[in-house]
Amino acid sequence: MSYVTLDDLVKRFGRDEILDIAADETGDEINAETVNRACEDAAGEIDSSLSAGGYKLPLASVPPVVTAYGCDIARYRLYSDRATEQVTKRYDDAIRFLRQVASGGLKLGAPKVDDEVTSAGEVSFVPGRRAFPGGVF
Repeated sequence: MSYVTLDDLVKRFGRDEILDIAADETGDEINAETVNRACEDAAGEIDSSLSAGGYKLPLASVPPVVTAYGCDIARYRLYSDRATEQVTKRYDDAIRFLRQVASGGLKLGAPKVDDEVTSAGEVSFVPGRRAFPGGVF
């Protein structure tokens, strides 16, 4: 699932910064393939933490905090070995957040795998079973 897009990164960090760290061969345009790869890597890190935390994937809706931290992860990946102290700190904060979600220390408010879905008034039938032994009430 995609938690971060090129548009998210540009809105959060500005086109100039994203162009600086992910320019195409001409240097005039953002290399969408490079950015998408970083976004996929960020999604992988997020999914592994959410899965460890027992969340049902894909999320029905993405909390804004997940997108925000996903942007920090993707940005860090785009910087590669040129990451500044601030970029590294934001990445570390994102990873710390994800670890807390995985350990259950923070809740996202999203459904978990073992959450029971119930509905008032719902009836279910199990074929081959008798509700009353001998068929008599």
